Amino acid sequence: MQLKEETLWLDDHKTAELIGVDRTAVVKYIRNIYKTNELNKDSTCAKIAQIAADGKIRKMNLYNLDIIIAVGYSVNSKKATQFRI
Repeated sequence: MQLKEETLWLDDHKTAELIGVDRTAVVKYIRNIYKTNELNKDSTCAKIAQIAADGKIRKMNLYNLDIIIAVGYSVNSKKATQFRI
């Protein structure tokens, strides 16, 4: 989790944990949000480099609060309902 420029940034794993669904569902919702132009990828997604456990550098996506909220409103789960409240 990161707080930058007055917004929250989470990766898809943390977003899935927050909303209470599998990571693959979050990725599917995010893909659909971008496909339908509900939100702009350039302003809601940032790539960062991270060192993995095996020592390799991997790029990962971080998503800002706008995407997290959009996914939270798309998902039907108890945690997502709590998130919306």
